[in-house]
Amino acid sequence: MTPRKAAFIAGVGQWLIRAILCTLRFRIVDRAGILAQPPIPPVLWVFWHNRLFVVPYVFERFVRGRPGAALTSASKDGELLAAILARFGGRAIRGSSSRRGAIAWREMQRAVDEGTDVFVTPDGPRGPRYRVNPGIVLLAQKTRAPVMPVRVTYSRCLRLKSWDRFMIPLPFARVDVVLDTPLDFAAVEGNADFERERARLELILQEGADGD
Repeated sequence: MTPRKAAFIAGVGQWLIRAILCTLRFRIVDRAGILAQPPIPPVLWVFWHNRLFVVPYVFERFVRGRPGAALTSASKDGELLAAILARFGGRAIRGSSSRRGAIAWREMQRAVDEGTDVFVTPDGPRGPRYRVNPGIVLLAQKTRAPVMPVRVTYSRCLRLKSWDRFMIPLPFARVDVVLDTPLDFAAVEGNADFERERARLELILQEGADGD
C-alpha cells in the first residue's frame, strides 16, 4: 500500500472511527498519575493489540501536552495504521522483529530520550494473543523508561475474526480504561528474573481480558 493510498483510506476511516468514539462513555482510572500536573517522565504505554481502537483517542482527548509515538509493523497494514495515528496527533515508528527491527529499536530509544511516550502492543503484530513478547522488557531496560500497563474493557463490542479477535466498541458502549502503576524493569538481571518480570506484566494485562 502506498503512503498516498493509506492516507486517503485513513482520512475516510478517521471519520467513521470518530463517529463511534463520540458516542462512547469513558471512565479513566489514572493509577500512574500521568494526567496529573506536573506530568510524570516518559513512559511506555503497553496494551493488548486488540484494544488498539480507542487508545490513540484516549491519548488525544485526556492526555495533554505529551508527545506520543507508536510502534507499528513495516507491513501494508502498518502503513495504514501509521496514517490513522497521524490523524490523532501521534507518529509511527515503523518496524518489527522481522523487518526494520534494529532501526525501530533505535528510534524508540531516541523518542524516549526526547521526552516522548511510546506505545507498544506486546502481543503484536502476529501474536500469540495475550502473550507478552520479551522485547518490551528489553526496551524498558535499554530506555530506562517505566512500563505503564493499560487495560481497556468495553461493555459491548464487536469482535473481528482476526488472530487477536480485534475489538470494536459498539456505539454508546462504556469504555473503562485503567492507566496502571508503572513498572520499572531497569534493574532486571538474569534469565529467571527477566522471565518473572515478563510474566508479571503479562498477568497484569490479562486482568479483565479472561474469556475474550
